[in-house]
Formats: sequence, C-alpha cells, structure tokens
Amino acid sequence: MVTAEARAVSRQTVGVGDWTDPGPDSGLLSPVRVGVPVEWAVADLVWLQGMLDAEAALARAQAGLGTVPGFAAEVITEAADARRFDLRALALASRETANPVVGLVQELGRAVAAIDPEAAEYVHRGSTSQDVLDTGAMLVARRALRLIRADLDRTAVALAGLAERHRDTPMAGRTLALHAVPVTFGLKAAGWRELVRHADRRLAEVADALPVSLGGAAGTLAGYLEYARLEGAAEDPGHYADLLLDAFAEETGLARPALPWHALRTPHADLAAALALTAGALGKLAVDVQTLTRTEVGEVTEPPVTGRGGSSAMPHKRNPVLATMIRSAALQVPALAGALTQCLVTEDERSAGVWHAEWLLLRECLRLTGGAAHTAAELAEGLVVHPERMRANLGLTGSRLVSERVAAVLAPSLGRARARQLLTEASAVAERDGTPLHTVLGALAPVAAHLDPQELAALLDPATYTGAAGALVDRALSPAPSSRPSAADPGS
Repeated sequence: MVTAEARAVSRQTVGVGDWTDPGPDSGLLSPVRVGVPVEWAVADLVWLQGMLDAEAALARAQAGLGTVPGFAAEVITEAADARRFDLRALALASRETANPVVGLVQELGRAVAAIDPEAAEYVHRGSTSQDVLDTGAMLVARRALRLIRADLDRTAVALAGLAERHRDTPMAGRTLALHAVPVTFGLKAAGWRELVRHADRRLAEVADALPVSLGGAAGTLAGYLEYARLEGAAEDPGHYADLLLDAFAEETGLARPALPWHALRTPHADLAAALALTAGALGKLAVDVQTLTRTEVGEVTEPPVTGRGGSSAMPHKRNPVLATMIRSAALQVPALAGALTQCLVTEDERSAGVWHAEWLLLRECLRLTGGAAHTAAELAEGLVVHPERMRANLGLTGSRLVSERVAAVLAPSLGRARARQLLTEASAVAERDGTPLHTVLGALAPVAAHLDPQELAALLDPATYTGAAGALVDRALSPAPSSRPSAADPGS
C-alpha cells in the first residue's frame, strides 16, 4: 500500500498528482534494451507464463504417470494462460509471501475451478513455489537465449564480411594507446568475430543444460511421492521420482538435473557467467569502435541514421550511440553476474533471501545482454570503414611504426643490440625534427653500408609489414566442422 507520506514525496519529486500505481518499467534508464526482442521475451507477462507453463507441464507429467487424471491436466493446461491473470494484483499479493507463486497458485486454482471444479484439486499437486519459479525462469531464459544467439549469428556474419573485404586493408596497430606496428582492419574484424562466436558457443552449452526444478518442499520430492502413493503409483519411490523427472523434463523440453537444485544454484550462476562473457565480448567491439571513431582518428563510423547520435547542446555532433549502449551493458552485466554468483552461498535446503535476490538480477542480465547483442548486429551490419583515413594515420609516425622491421634486417650485420640502438636513436631524431625516418637512417653510415635508399623505402612501407594478418584472417574465416547447433537449428 502506498502511504500518504510516499505520495507526498512523489509529488514533490516529480510533480505528479496523487497515484498508487507507478506503472511498468518503461526502460527509460536502460536504452540498450528498449524495444529489442529480448525485452519482451523477459517481460513480467512472459515470466508469469513461464510459471504457468511449469504448472501445466507438471500436471501433464503426473497425468502421464497415472497420478493425476488426464482431464485435470487438460483443464489446467487450458487455464494456464497468463492473459487470464492480473499481473499487478499478483505482484502486490507477493508481498505477503515473498514470492509470486503462492498467489498465482491460488488464482490458477480459481481459473481451473471455473472450467471444472473437480480439476482444481490437482493444481500444484505435491509441488512447491521454488519448483515452479525456477522451472519458469529456465523456460524464460531459453527463449531469451534463442533471441540472443540469433543476434550473435547476425553479428558474426556481418563481421565476417568486414574481415573478408578488408583482409589486406592496413591500419596502425595500437598498444598502450600508441602506434605499435601495422595490422589490417580485416584482422581486427576477425578478432571481434572470434569473440562473438566463442560467446555463442558458450551460450549454446548453457542453453543445452538448462534444467527443470523438481524437489518439493525440501528437495526430497516427498509431496510428489505421497500423492503418487495415495494413487497407488509409487511403490518404489526412487523409480517414481526418476519417471516424474523424466516426464517433467520431456514436457518442458528442459534438461533433467542430477539432483534437486533449490540450494545448489549452479544453473543461475553458470547462465550469468555465460551472459557476462557475451556482454564483455560485445563490449570489446564497442570500445574499439568508440576509439576508432574519434574525430582525430576517424577510421570507422557508425551506420548513418537520420537523427541518431544528436547532442542536446552541439548541433555538429553525431555520437556513436550504438557502441555507447553496448558498452554500457558490458559494464553492467558482469557486476550483476557477480551478484548471481554470490547466490551460490545458500543456507540449508531453501534460502531466505538469496533465492529471492536472483530473479531481477537474472532478468537484467538477460535483457541487457540481449539488448547489446541486438545493437551489435545493427552496428556490425552498418559499420562504415574509412581505409583512406587508416592509411593517412599510418603516416602520422613517419614510418617509425615499422622500425622493428629495419632493426631485424640490420641485426645480422650490426648485432641485435646495436641495430636496436640505432633505430631507437634515429626514431627519436625523426620525431623531434619532423624528418622522415628513411632520411635519418640513410644518413647513418652503418645503415647506408648495408641498405640503399630504395631498400630502406621498401622496408619502411607500413603496408608491406602486416605479418601473417591476411593468412590469419583466412584461417579465422575458413569453414570448420562444428558439433554445436546454430541458433536457427530446430531444438536449439
């Protein structure tokens, strides 16, 4: 209940009239996930449907084993439609029980009774709140992971195209923020793609292992077994427990866990870790784009979209908003995943507060990562590359970024230490005086004795010193057999 004092504070803070309902989470403070498919895939209504799907699947599993009448399972499945229920009322009711399942079971029972009063007796039979919510969470996560993986696939395809087109496009490699040696943009794009593909493989592993939750009140399945015994179907408790787990997993399409996991929170922690890795992989792409799009660098720009990236104060600006949103998610998800990892430290057979802390953390990890993946696909598909600016930037250091090459060529004649010293001193002079490095080197007798001006010029061309970049791109893009299903494969 919203108190008069709280309403007064709200009026003073935001200037609105009297209200008792703050409305839905509109995403005002989280633009990276606003309007993207995963936002709807993890919305409250979908979580509610996930829990209802768990209830219906459980009833069907029990009916298949003869411990719930078939007609009851059919009615429960019919009634388990989230559109029948008042989300806000269920949310408010959850304050009295610290979880939304208790109120949901009551409302589901009423919905079932309205169709067939006799079937209501079999709603949530032998179950517990955590079985329902955890299984529902896994169903929601599976749907979200399919969307995320589809966007990762789009991103990887677009990055492969960039890598192939710019296989031999030279640019300055940068280490510790400074020009190092030349690389190619194709190699950089191939590196981004490799991170994305690794993240996708990790998500595939987690998606394949998302488990049902079935433990009953304290992880012994006692309630399920007792009702089955009363129906004459559980003479061997262990055998019936195996059958029920198998049937429940089959009905939901989720994996069967080795043990009930009410207090063994590996599924959530493992999923969170994979999402953090994914967000971080996309964050690397984002921060590189931000660096390369700087005014003084200008080697790439985000897809041009009218009105996007505008500044509230500076009309001339077109900010890299896609990369900015991706980076924001990449900074948040690992922190949220860390909090989910902390939830491994549960007490007893059911936790008071730890389990409850997971729900929003998991949803935020899913929707932030999903928002980042969707945004990354748009960024990669529309990224504009400026090879001419890359070539111009290569010249900023006057070929000094290939000093390593000349030192290597002179080493057999002058000795490694002497060659390195000469190149260090010559580079300092070239930088100080603004003189081309080949001119400084050509005036040094030890260098002139071994290299003529044409040889020096050839050695100091950055475009010809990209090492195995091209071959590495080819290797990265070569098709390789994989046992992993793609996001588009049935059943993935």
